[in-house]
Amino acid sequence: MRLHARAAVAAVLLLAACVGSAPKEVAPDGRPLPDAYVIGPGDVSRVTYSMVDSINSVRAKNGLAPLTLNAQLTAAAATHSRDMSVQNRPWHFGSDGSSPILRVQRTGYAGRMLGENISETYENEIETLTAWMQVKGTRAVIVDPAARDVGFSWYQEPSGKLWWTLVTGG
Repeated sequence: MRLHARAAVAAVLLLAACVGSAPKEVAPDGRPLPDAYVIGPGDVSRVTYSMVDSINSVRAKNGLAPLTLNAQLTAAAATHSRDMSVQNRPWHFGSDGSSPILRVQRTGYAGRMLGENISETYENEIETLTAWMQVKGTRAVIVDPAARDVGFSWYQEPSGKLWWTLVTGG
């Protein structure tokens, strides 16, 4: 009897191993959709400083001064990230017609807005920075020698999609 019980348990375990998980959803290009990078309320400082520290590492390697995180630029970035989600498109104009310059002025930032990088993705902040560094225009915002301040924020939809915004000023 013990032999039969062991055989039955082994058969159940073998069958359980054969049952695969549901196939992953695929994007229009046929590649599997990525797993969502979920940012919880307790992750805000970690994600923010991960980005700022990584930007400053890039800038140091290029002989540039570090950027200082600025609350007003971050407010402009947060406003735009949420607005891009509402519009469901990554672009530099707000649903009210605002430009990046106007959004920065609205926050009371005393300096001059220099650049804005945006992204719609499921990638984390470091993957997003890496993608920005691979494109001439977005890389120029990050390594602009005139930049002294940075604002960085995001909005994450329930689906996991992230709308990232980075704003530089000087």
